[in-house]
Amino acid sequence: MRIGLLGPLEVRAVDGTEIPVPGARLRALLTALALEPGKTVPLERLVDAAWGARPPQRPANAVQALVSRLRKAGIGISAQPQGYRLVIAPDAVDVTTFERLVREGHRQEAMELWRGPALLEVRGTEYFAAWVAKLEELRLTALEDGSISELTELVAENPLRERLVGALMRALAAAGRSADALRLYDRTRKALAEELGADPSAELSELHTEILRGAPETNLRAALTSFVGRSTEVAQVRRLVGEYRLTTLTGPGGSGKTRLAVEAARAIPGEVWLVELGALSDDVPEAILSTLGIRDLDALRTRDVLLVLDNCEHLIDEVAHVADKLLGACPSLRILATSREPLGITGEAVCSVEPLPLPPADSELPDALAYPAVRLLLERAHPGFTPTRAIVRICRALDGIPLAIELAAALLRTMTADQVASRLDDRFRLLTKGSRTALPRHQTLKAVIDWSWDLLSSRERTVLCRLAVFADGATLEAAEHVCGPDAVDVLTALADKSLVIAGERYRMLETIKAYCLERLEDPADARQAHASYFIALAETADPYLRRSAQVAWLARMHAEDANINSALLVSDAQTAVRLTAAVGWYWLLEWSLRCRRVPGVSLGARALSLPGSVDPESRATASAAVAQFNLLGNGDEEQALDWLATAQRLGGRHPIVQLVSADPSASGDPWVRAMGRLHAAIGSINTGNPDEASLVASLAEFRALGERWGILNSLTHLADLASWRGDLAAAVAGYQEAVDVVEEIVDGQDAWKPRLRLAQLLWLHGSYDASALALSKASRDAARIGLPEAMTAAAYTAADIARWSGDLDTARSELAKASSLAKDLTVNWGFRALLLDLSGYLTGSSRADALVWARRSHSAPLIAHVLIGQADAALRSGDHAEAERLLAESVAVRGTPDLSNPDAARIQAELSDPHG
Repeated sequence: MRIGLLGPLEVRAVDGTEIPVPGARLRALLTALALEPGKTVPLERLVDAAWGARPPQRPANAVQALVSRLRKAGIGISAQPQGYRLVIAPDAVDVTTFERLVREGHRQEAMELWRGPALLEVRGTEYFAAWVAKLEELRLTALEDGSISELTELVAENPLRERLVGALMRALAAAGRSADALRLYDRTRKALAEELGADPSAELSELHTEILRGAPETNLRAALTSFVGRSTEVAQVRRLVGEYRLTTLTGPGGSGKTRLAVEAARAIPGEVWLVELGALSDDVPEAILSTLGIRDLDALRTRDVLLVLDNCEHLIDEVAHVADKLLGACPSLRILATSREPLGITGEAVCSVEPLPLPPADSELPDALAYPAVRLLLERAHPGFTPTRAIVRICRALDGIPLAIELAAALLRTMTADQVASRLDDRFRLLTKGSRTALPRHQTLKAVIDWSWDLLSSRERTVLCRLAVFADGATLEAAEHVCGPDAVDVLTALADKSLVIAGERYRMLETIKAYCLERLEDPADARQAHASYFIALAETADPYLRRSAQVAWLARMHAEDANINSALLVSDAQTAVRLTAAVGWYWLLEWSLRCRRVPGVSLGARALSLPGSVDPESRATASAAVAQFNLLGNGDEEQALDWLATAQRLGGRHPIVQLVSADPSASGDPWVRAMGRLHAAIGSINTGNPDEASLVASLAEFRALGERWGILNSLTHLADLASWRGDLAAAVAGYQEAVDVVEEIVDGQDAWKPRLRLAQLLWLHGSYDASALALSKASRDAARIGLPEAMTAAAYTAADIARWSGDLDTARSELAKASSLAKDLTVNWGFRALLLDLSGYLTGSSRADALVWARRSHSAPLIAHVLIGQADAALRSGDHAEAERLLAESVAVRGTPDLSNPDAARIQAELSDPHG
């Protein structure tokens, strides 16, 4: 999918067809999400974007309703704890592509993306005003980079646009045509006076003075290497220096603050001096005097100077006092400082220098080459270096930190990219070949971080190291539990020092995390505190995950997946089993709703196998939960029965234990009673005695509880029963509601499984166009999330529908795709049976194994389905009696005929045809 915002809103599917988005509020909401692709946009901002000054009475419900409409249109939107996120590659939005192309200097290509005024339909609203201004500014920036002839034409069209005039003056001066540049200034000055009654801006006047005087004084050296991926930041720093007299660039060591400051200063008119403080231990004033060649700082009172004070962090107090004094005494002085923390004085503009943007982990090489971090690695690698996908692993492992990437590039002279990537777990020993002329702390990766570490207090070091045990960042509450009740103040200080990234969660760059883990004192205590927090969180969430509040709690737990998994890997038996028990139902929900792999089989089994004593309640609950994954065809069935026996022997209060060790109907928990009724109904279907009344009752009970998993499973089983009796309209309605239920609680793209069944039912119902749309969306979603199981199921469904339609070439092609994808998967028994059965229809291969796997699944409907395939094989071989027997056995096993199955109907018709 691609979204266009540079003109009227335009949304197109992968095949280029336009996706309609009707309604002003719906379009405004999508625009707000698309402006920040892949990022969470808070709920309150979405309300501002869609409703402005007149928000709805129930904002969350109103936004959810709009999101649901967008999802139904095929637009992937992910619910997050604090808002929503558009699931789309950044470059699939033209605004993001435009910004990147401008940064990279591809001016003409960037301008070709414009189809009209940016954000045309919302540009008059308050929420989007800043975005409109930003895009117009970038557009102007792109236009300023033209040749003299292009700029001359633009100035002729816009004679009062001073930035264009300035760009043309610089181009003329650089070409040795200073006289022409001065005449242009004079014409512009007169035009401003005559038409606006105004004088030229200070910036244009300074440029005029600079051209009159010739080249200004500076000690900035010519660059020895290219400057990659910072065009936007250079423009931002230039703007800040023009607006503020003190600008400080902050960021972690090695992030490129010095180079950015120098490149920005190089483009600023006037006198510019770089004062290098990195090697000093004190006496900042003397360093300034020595650099400028003056005897007294009072000499700066009448000079228009930009001082670049580089590497201030170790002299932060002295630099702050000197800067404050100089700025107060010298009205034309400006200061651009680089430091790992702000100077902290009045009037300071702070600009954070982030690591270079990184490609996604699964990026293909051609896509990865567009990202600045990768481009820097290639620029610094030896001539003739041939990139492979390993460069993505290198850049991601090094967090996009420019210095670290340059150190890695130096190794590519003697090592392959794969060799470098595989050794980055020991990055501090590996990356030690920096420039001999650099400061010592910039010659190795370890020295870069040592410099920051040495400036920390003891308490700051402790908090930083304990924060490193979090696998995917920490909420404030989690950080306080692990790092101490004063964590918020210390984390704020660490964020100021560019060692922690503050936001919805406190995060660290992996390089800093690795450094801190090596220095963590008492790691066992820190990891126990980490595990105990997530046990408490999971135990708090667990009951809510079986009630209407499960939407919010599922999102909150999902955000902590990496932390939960890491805690399980390093915990003792009691801690690991208790945590497994606490997250068992969450895992089952994730597996059922998102249809994705969860660690319930591997990590749960590992926890249960650890030696050591465990309280009976936790062991019983963990055993019952982990057994479910294995019994559903995802693992060792015999081991699952042992765990189930353990849960039944130990007993317990948890609802999952009650389901397997007692009579659910006697439970005091309404969820247990509803789940027991649903399990009994599913059991009746699997044994060929469908109990539809129990499904209807369980659906009502789950609706009363607001428990979506139960609603979903009741709906789909009822819809399947409706399809068997030939009521395809009811079956379609049931699965459509099932898709809606899934989209209420997880990302819309995770509804691929019920949507695939919906596609089948729509085709059987004769709604061929709707079937094709549902299949196309489910297939796109499966590819987007990259889940092999989903892509396999989508290919299987496409093959089945193509076979029903008589398109055997497509059917065989899709079956080959599904079979290829399934080769490396742990496919559950039921799906394995379906693939083998379909292969029998399309290739004539034996279905014996299909029946073996179907019987192993203990599912009467699946066994009956495969028996129809065997009847087809018998019919093809001319054994009509055997075909009739197998067809009758299929009905007997299921307990009812499947009137929706086109193969059963075809076989029966052929058997009944006297001329057959």
